This record gives sequence, structure tokens and C-alpha cells, in this order.
Amino acid sequence: MNTTPSAVVVTGIGATTPLGGDSASTWEGLIAGRSGVNLLQEEWAADLPVRIAARAAVDPSEVIPRPQARKLDRSAQFALIAAREAWADAGFTGRAGEDGSVDPDRLGAVVASGIGGVTTLLDQYDVLRDRGVRKVSPHTVPMLMPNGPSANVGLEVNARAGVHTPVSACASGSEAIGYAIEMIRNGRADVVVAGGTEAAIHPLPIAAFGNMMAMSKNNDDPRGASRPYDADRNGFVMGEGSGVIVLESAEHAARRGARVYAEAVGQGVSADSHHITQPEPSGNGIAHALQNLMQHTDLRADEIMHINAHATSTPQGDIAEIKALRKVFSGDVDHMVLSATKSMTGHLLGGAGGIETVAAVLALHNRVAPPSINIDNLDPEADADVVRNEPRELPKGRLAALNNSFGFGGHNVVLALRTV
Repeated sequence: MNTTPSAVVVTGIGATTPLGGDSASTWEGLIAGRSGVNLLQEEWAADLPVRIAARAAVDPSEVIPRPQARKLDRSAQFALIAAREAWADAGFTGRAGEDGSVDPDRLGAVVASGIGGVTTLLDQYDVLRDRGVRKVSPHTVPMLMPNGPSANVGLEVNARAGVHTPVSACASGSEAIGYAIEMIRNGRADVVVAGGTEAAIHPLPIAAFGNMMAMSKNNDDPRGASRPYDADRNGFVMGEGSGVIVLESAEHAARRGARVYAEAVGQGVSADSHHITQPEPSGNGIAHALQNLMQHTDLRADEIMHINAHATSTPQGDIAEIKALRKVFSGDVDHMVLSATKSMTGHLLGGAGGIETVAAVLALHNRVAPPSINIDNLDPEADADVVRNEPRELPKGRLAALNNSFGFGGHNVVLALRTV
């Protein structure tokens, strides 16, 4: 038995986000510094204190046929769209087994959601209340299950090595990718489809987050509302969509001649044990995740040139992240450029780690860091080189990037990627 951990690489990417219906249009929007946030047009939004959100640029109804869509929660629809793109982008021409280059028993799927099928649950309760028992959809339970997106992606590609759904609030998508890396390293799979998805733009979640004072109420300027690191930031903006990548052992990718975007170096994980919603203000919990990453990989601080920051645009969270970077990397932070892409996409909750990993992969692949927009007055406590307004070229040679994700409950996940 081979006990040497396998190197893991990224061979496919897919996304559907507030900036575009695929990874290419999403990346174009990020580099252009375009905001996907708009005023909500639904009647129910008129009575809410928060009336802005980042809807998906392409509605899944335009992509998935109605007979299939009616059996899928919106979160699963997004995941399926992103996974199909990533699977095709990796060069697979059919389901595992039909495409002979991948064995279904060696294929996994790990797709996470922070909230799951919340719109199905709430909408079907309305049906029960207003129209009676017999009108409740028989598909309700598989639609509302948090593992529904992962299960449907697993069915789509014929994954038999394991189909999993880690749930850690806004760290869920990154935790899914970290879990997938470990599946390959531990020898359980050769290929894993992994990422995150979310679809929670509904009056109840928005009202609840708004009453927590977690969301921006800047309804008069939707596109300027998400402003990470700005001194006047006042909360996040909810987004929706999905980001998915295909991970493979380097050996498997080489055998089939796959194009490789980047190496997936590994993950660092920790928990704050501080508060159910508030981050630990000194950044200690995040620092432990970064230290965990450095201790269990061969990553060096001098390689890290880019960070896709969690940076949700909340007053405490944005600064805690930078404090953690300084605790662990000290002066090395000075050569790391930070992008806060939620300023453009909004916060996709459990889907954030998925699309932000796609963004980090493309930043390395194209050697350019996306800008952070809406930073008119940089917070003096933001002691880092934040890429503002215009994209920034990354240096030549071997370099690495981090994708940071943190969630309610004190979950911290850091992913590391590296050029090949």
C-alpha cells in the first residue's frame, strides 16, 4: 500500500455568480471591478430594512430545464450548473465510467451549503398553510436537505468514492474543498468535485440577518454598499450562486494529460470558541488556522503573494483577519496583496469559499489579483496592501495564494494554492 500523500491539483473550474453565469464572465467582472449588487425588485422587499442583494447574473431557470429544476432547490440548481462547467472544463466528456479516464469508485463529490434548502422549506410551508397538505411537493425533503446539492452533483458525475456536505456557515465552501483535498491525499479518491453553493435571498433570512445588524442597510447606494476595509463599512450584502472546482491527484491528471491550473497545497482549520456570531477580535482563532496550514504543508511565507480575504465588510471581522495575518506572517504580509472580492459579488455565505477559490485559482493562473471596490476611506487599522479599484499584476516565478473563509460558530478555514 502506498502511504505517500498524493499531490493534489486543480484541473477544472466552474461558477455561476452575481457577476456572470460561468467562470469566465465572473472573472471578467472581478477584473473589471463591477458590482453585482442591486436593489431587490420583489414586493416583499419593500417592507424590509435591507432591500439590496446580489442576485445571480443568470437565473438557473435559463439553464436547467423546468422538469429537472422543479425537483431541485435553487441552491442545488446553482451547484449543478457550476459543477457541469467544472467537469467539462477538466476535460471529461461524460459521467465517470462512461468517460473511461475516471473510475466512478475513485470519484468523490463534496459540495457544501451554509443554510441548505431554506427557500424550499419556507416556500413549502407557505403552500401547506395557504393551500393545504395535498399541495405540498413530494420533492420537498430531498430539496431542503443540506446535502441535496452535493448529492445531485454526485449523481450527475457518478461519484461513488463518497459524497459529503460539511456545514460550517460561511466557511462551508472552503471546508468542502479542504475535505476534498484530504480525500485525495489519503488515497480514497483520484478525483473530487468540490465547492460551495447558496441561495438564501428570501425575506426571512434577510430580515434575520438585518435584525442582527450584520447586513448593510445602504439601500440608496446598492453597488457601493459592500465596502470591505473602508472606514465607513456597515455590514455585508447577501449574494447567491456557486463555485466548484475539480481536484485530482497529480498522478491521475498526468496520466490523462489534463491541463492543470494550480496545485492545491492544503488547508488549515481552527475554531475560535469565542462567540456564536462574533469573530474573536484579536484574530487568534484565524491565526491558529494559518499556523495549522503552515505546519502541515510545505508552504513558505515568502511564496504567498496573494490573499483572497474573507473580508465581508463587517467592522470587526475585516480587521481581525488582518491582525491574524500579522500574528503569523509578521513583515511577510507586506509582500502579500489582498483582494476583497465580496465587494463585488456580495457574500455568498456557504458558497463564498467556492467562488473565492475559483477566483484565487484564476488569480494565480493569470497572475493578476482582482481589485477591491468601494474603498473610499481605507480603515487605518487595515494594515496590509489591499488591492483597490484596479487589478494588480502578480510577480513571475513560483507563487502561492490563500483563500480565507470564516463562519458563524467560530469556524476558520484557510486554503492554499500554488502555481505549477
